[in-house]
Amino acid sequence: MENRARTKIILATLSRVYPNAHIILSYGSPWELLVAVILSAQCTDIMVNKVTKTLFVKYPTFEAYLNADPKKFEADIRSTGFYHTKTKNILGAAKAIRVHFHDSVPKNMQDILTLPGVARKTANVVLGNAYGVVEGMAVDTHVIRLSQRLRLVPLNKIGGKKAVFINQSIIDFYKDASPEKIEAELMLVIPKPQWFSLTYRLIDHGRAICKAKNPDCGACPLSPYCPATRI
Repeated sequence: MENRARTKIILATLSRVYPNAHIILSYGSPWELLVAVILSAQCTDIMVNKVTKTLFVKYPTFEAYLNADPKKFEADIRSTGFYHTKTKNILGAAKAIRVHFHDSVPKNMQDILTLPGVARKTANVVLGNAYGVVEGMAVDTHVIRLSQRLRLVPLNKIGGKKAVFINQSIIDFYKDASPEKIEAELMLVIPKPQWFSLTYRLIDHGRAICKAKNPDCGACPLSPYCPATRI
């Protein structure tokens, strides 16, 4: 099957199976969303929500972060991991927003990328969910894995480690492939109106079926169109 037609079927199938896919991080403002996304690095969304349930009560305003004691803040977010760096980035972002953006999280890619701890994935998540601004695609570990397994991106353009073959099936691809390169390639083949929703559909599919170590290809509605299928 021609790749464009196959991609169209994959997108339609994901839309049908995961019509309500959405972010599961809890937040009450663009700033709280930014905090939650920074905390989510190398941490599950479930753990982040557990931490922010208390954190957002202890720090109820943007001003509270500006006045936060770094050591106490580290203790507050310790269970999310990498708490030294995350504290530095979150409190640093608060100061940058106060100085440069009048206490409001920026609404465009160029400005939000100037904040500490914010790369394109974080920027895309915050812009899309907080403001409905879609300038790219948020590429997390699920999107990295599935976009390659499904060959939504050309493997020879993203670099990284060699593919792993098990029982003649491609199970994993380039684990260290650049998220930026994958995002750029996805934006070429995915219609822009689907950039935002596809991220969360791939995440849901990755969590439910196309897992990193044991993908359930037998239960996968995409198996007929997936080069990495085990069946």
